[in-house]
Amino acid sequence: PGSGPRKAGDRDRADNKKAKPAGKGGGDNRRSGKLTLNQALSGEGGRQRSMAQMKRKQERARQKAMGGPVQREKVTRDVQLPEMITVGELANRMAERVADVVKSLMNNGIMATQNQSIDADTAELIIEDFGHRVVRVSDADVEQVIEQVKDKPEDLQDRAPIITVMGHVDHGKTSLLDAIRKTKVVSGEAGGITQHIGAYQVDAANGTRLTFLDTPGHAAFTSMRARGAHVTDIVVLVVAADDAVMPQTIEALNHAKAAKVPMIVAINKIDKHEANPDKVRTDLLQHEVIVEKMSGDVQDVEVSAISGKGLDQLLEAIALQSEILELKANPNRPAQGAVIEAQLDVGRGPVATVLVQNGTLRRGDIFVVGEQWGKVRALVDDKGERVEEAGPSVPVEVLGLNGTPEAGDVLNVVETEAQAREIAEYRASAAKEKRAAAGAATTLEQLMAKAKDDQNVSELPVVVKSDVQGSAEAIVQVMEKIGNDEVRVRVLHSGVGAITESDIGLAEASGAPVFGFNVRANAPARQAANQKGVEIRYYSVIYDLVDDVKAAASGLLSNEIREKFIGYANIKEVFKVSNVGKVAGCLVTEGVARRSAGVRLLRDNVVIHEGTLKTLKRFKDEVSEVQSGQECGMAFENHEDIRPGDVIEIFERESVERSL
Repeated sequence: PGSGPRKAGDRDRADNKKAKPAGKGGGDNRRSGKLTLNQALSGEGGRQRSMAQMKRKQERARQKAMGGPVQREKVTRDVQLPEMITVGELANRMAERVADVVKSLMNNGIMATQNQSIDADTAELIIEDFGHRVVRVSDADVEQVIEQVKDKPEDLQDRAPIITVMGHVDHGKTSLLDAIRKTKVVSGEAGGITQHIGAYQVDAANGTRLTFLDTPGHAAFTSMRARGAHVTDIVVLVVAADDAVMPQTIEALNHAKAAKVPMIVAINKIDKHEANPDKVRTDLLQHEVIVEKMSGDVQDVEVSAISGKGLDQLLEAIALQSEILELKANPNRPAQGAVIEAQLDVGRGPVATVLVQNGTLRRGDIFVVGEQWGKVRALVDDKGERVEEAGPSVPVEVLGLNGTPEAGDVLNVVETEAQAREIAEYRASAAKEKRAAAGAATTLEQLMAKAKDDQNVSELPVVVKSDVQGSAEAIVQVMEKIGNDEVRVRVLHSGVGAITESDIGLAEASGAPVFGFNVRANAPARQAANQKGVEIRYYSVIYDLVDDVKAAASGLLSNEIREKFIGYANIKEVFKVSNVGKVAGCLVTEGVARRSAGVRLLRDNVVIHEGTLKTLKRFKDEVSEVQSGQECGMAFENHEDIRPGDVIEIFERESVERSL
C-alpha cells in the first residue's frame, strides 16, 4: 500500500519532464553550435581559427579522402640528455607522446612506465628512433649557470680593500680593531678570545673605506683563517711587542704567503714597559719577512690599541697598499660573495654573514651557496641596520636561506628558483656520495686493517652543539686530532643551535657526553638528560672544552670544577629603577635563586651574559635566596640588556674528584 502513491508521483514528474519546452534550459542543444547573425556581429565566440590552419585541415581531409597517408611535418629537436632520465621527462624533451615512447621502449625489449628512469645509452637509442639529435650533458652541467663572464674594463669601479687581521692568540687583534672602530667587542668575549669572525667597515682619515675581517686567533680556527685569507686583499699581521713571534703568528704568515697577498706588520702593545719591537723585526727575518726598517719591502707600524698610538699610520699604510693594488669590481652584475660565518638564529632561521666580492646583492635575489639555496629576505649591515643592497667589499648578514651553509662557501646569484634548487640538490648529492666513498673500506686488506684497529683502539664518543657553524667546525677538527694509538675521540654529531631531545637520544644510545659551546639545552632535553643519565657540559671558551676532552681521553683526570645548576628564573617584566638601572621582575621556575651564586642570562637558549647579581629582592627587602614558584626582582652587575621572556640560569661551582 505504501508504494502506490510514490509510483503515481514518479509518473507526474516524468510527465513534467516531457512537457518542458525546448529552448533555454531545455534538453535540446541542437542550435548551440550554429552561428547566428547577432553572434557574428557582436564578436562573441572567442578565438577564431587562422586561414592557414583551416587550409591545413582541408588539405588533411582531402588526403584522407583520397586514401593517402596523413603526414605531419616532422620537427627534429636537440634533446639534452643527462646520465639518468625518466621516461616522462624524455617524452617531454622530445615533444612526443609518452605512450609512443613507452611503445618504442617495449619494441626494444624494455618494460618501463613513464615514472621509471632509464640510462643515457637506452635513451639515446629511443631519441634516434624518433629522429631527434642527442646532446649529452653531465649532472655537473647544472653549475654552468653560475660560470662567470669576464667583466669589461670600462664596467669596473674602485672597491674598498678587504683586510684580514691575523696573529697569535691574545696579541690584541680584536682590541686593535676596536681602537680603529672605537667600540668595545673584547669585553663581551669569553676569556678575551674571539669566538666568531666579525666583519666591519671603517672609514680612514683620507676618506678611503676599509673592510676588516677579524679572524679568531686560536689554533682551532685554522681552517676558517685559511678561508679568511682567500677573500682578502691585504693581511695585517698583529704581533705583540712583549711576546714576539709565536706559533700561530708563523701559521698566519704561511696562510698569507699561500694566498699571495701583501702583508703589513702591526707591532702591538708598544706602550708596555717590556716591549721590544726590534726583537719582533729580527724574529720575522727567520721567516723570510723583511720589514722596511730592515731595508725590506714589508711595511711595519708600531701601534698601541690602548693609547691609540700609531693607528693613523696603520690606516695610512693600508690605504697606500690598497692604492698600489688598484682594486676594482663591477657592481652592475649578479652578486658573488663568500660566507664568513653562518649560524642558526632561533628567531630568524639560518643567517649567513656574507662578504660580497663582485656585483651587487639585492633584496629578493635568488642565490645558491654551497649545498644551500635561498631568496634574500633581508640584508643587515655591520651596524645592525637593514639595507636594500650590498655592493662589492660590503659585509652583510643574509636572511632567507633554507639551511646553514659552511663558512667559506661561495654565494652566487642565479636567475630562477628552479636553477638554485637544482644546483643545491646536485651539490648535496655529490657531497653525500663523496662522504660515502670516504667512509667505505673498499679492499679486503682495508677491511681487515680497520677491524684490527677497532679492536685495539678505545673510542670516546662525543656530541657537540655550538651557536655558530664556524665554531662547531673548528671544535670537530680539534677533537679529531686528539688521541693516539690507544685512544681517540669520535664526534658522533655536531650541529648549530640549542641542545635538543634528539641530541640526548643519540648521546644515550652511544654512551656519549654532550658538549654545548655557548648554547644551552632546552627544557625537554634537560629532563631527558636527567632521566637517561646523559652528561651535558657547557663551555664558553674553546680551550676549556679541548682540555677537558683531552683529560677525559687520556684518563688523567684532575679535580673537576663542576657547575651545579641550582635554579632557573623567567623574566616576566623589566622595570627601570633610579640608582639601580634595569631590574628584572622574575618568577623562579625551578630550584632556588641565591644572591651569592653565579648567573647567566639566556635568550633563545643562547648565553648572552655571565656574571653576578647586583640585587635580589623579594617585595622591598634584600634577600639571600628565593624559592621556586616565588617572584623576585633581580639586577645584574654591568649588564642592562634584559628583556621579558629571557631566562636566568643560577649556578654554583664546586670542586669534584674525577674518575673515568
